[in-house]
Amino acid sequence: MRWNDLSMSPCNLCPRECMVDRKAGQVGFCRADDVIRVARAALHRWEEPCISGERGSGTVFFSGCNLHCVYCQNYEIATGQSGKPVSVGRLAEIFLALQEKGAANINLVTPDHYVTGAAQAVLLARQMGLVLPVVYNGSGYEKKEVIRQLAGIVDIYLTDFKYMDPEPAARYSAAPDYPETARAALSEMVRTVGKPVFGKDGMMQKGVIVRHLLLPGHKRNARAVIRYVYETYGDDVYLSLMNQYTPFDRLRERPECRDICRKVTAREYQAVVDYAVELGVCNAYVQEGDTAKESFIPSFDGEGV
Repeated sequence: MRWNDLSMSPCNLCPRECMVDRKAGQVGFCRADDVIRVARAALHRWEEPCISGERGSGTVFFSGCNLHCVYCQNYEIATGQSGKPVSVGRLAEIFLALQEKGAANINLVTPDHYVTGAAQAVLLARQMGLVLPVVYNGSGYEKKEVIRQLAGIVDIYLTDFKYMDPEPAARYSAAPDYPETARAALSEMVRTVGKPVFGKDGMMQKGVIVRHLLLPGHKRNARAVIRYVYETYGDDVYLSLMNQYTPFDRLRERPECRDICRKVTAREYQAVVDYAVELGVCNAYVQEGDTAKESFIPSFDGEGV
């Protein structure tokens, strides 16, 4: 599949393949039409150390999402409730402005449903002087064919791997095919960007980081994700084990979410970290302290857009 085979109208950019006519204003699962919308573009210091560093990551938060996890911490923008419309040209200018501010990289947060426009903006920005690595910060629920087309455009994948079990994938993200889809996408990510490469300052220049957010009561799923990633890719992929799950009040209104209406306990998280160590995982980031706070969520106020 080539870029010419990927279309926003009828839309087949993501595994949902809603086939809606976004150019005519129709919206599919991601709730986005054909206009790129950005909710925030600013230096972000809460990513992994090799992504944010001391300078901060130049994050561009796109509005909308093709997954809509019920527990999403970026719920406000995932539902398409915020975001300013931008052209491809303006998006390229935003990348360059972040570079001028000293960003360590350009970090595209949930760009799946705007992937063709985002790719065009990266190429245009490079013609205009962009030299920073480009990070694709996604949910893991991507088409491998799309990832293949991003070879030479994306340098780093900062990707989620949420589920190895289709049951919670269906219950919390309406995506029972998530496990096989994420496996295929991850394989293509590793193939296209290769082994991790770091600069002298310790900042990642190329590579793949797989994030897993531990859900309360779901240690088995977490272990399965860790085992699969490590046994398949070894030290060629970095793991980021996250304990920052935040149980928002809105979950209490959903019967299917009763089991995740609490924070992850320190004991649960430590058990998952210990499991990774026992497997032999060396390249991993872990979180310390209470990170399950709404204060860690940035304001999606249109800054930098």
